[in-house]
Amino acid sequence: MFEVDIRRDFSAAHRLKGYKGNCASLHGHNWTVTVTVRSEKLDKIGIAVDFRKLKTELDAVLAKLDHSNLNDLHIICSPNPTSECLAKFIYDRLSAKINARHVKVAKVRISESKDTGATYYET
Repeated sequence: MFEVDIRRDFSAAHRLKGYKGNCASLHGHNWTVTVTVRSEKLDKIGIAVDFRKLKTELDAVLAKLDHSNLNDLHIICSPNPTSECLAKFIYDRLSAKINARHVKVAKVRISESKDTGATYYET
């Protein structure tokens, strides 16, 4: 099994409704997204998945989120656009574009800061 990963960044704001603390107020993050893709095989030139394709597809997903108020995007999840929900949202959207017979999005990690983040994957 091979694993390849890419990392991208985007900026967006959110607030956590019902949260007792500072995060209940609108605030922003410079989010970092790390996507790991697994492949059982390499293609005829020795590539598991084309980094360019992976970056292009992830950039298209992130373009919908970048410089937005995530609470206004009802495409994510309810009641709050948490890191956990964002990781699953990105995983689902990217899997629909990338997954093939021998290639699959393995996990998506999204970080709000250098010290905090959430990962989504399926077993």
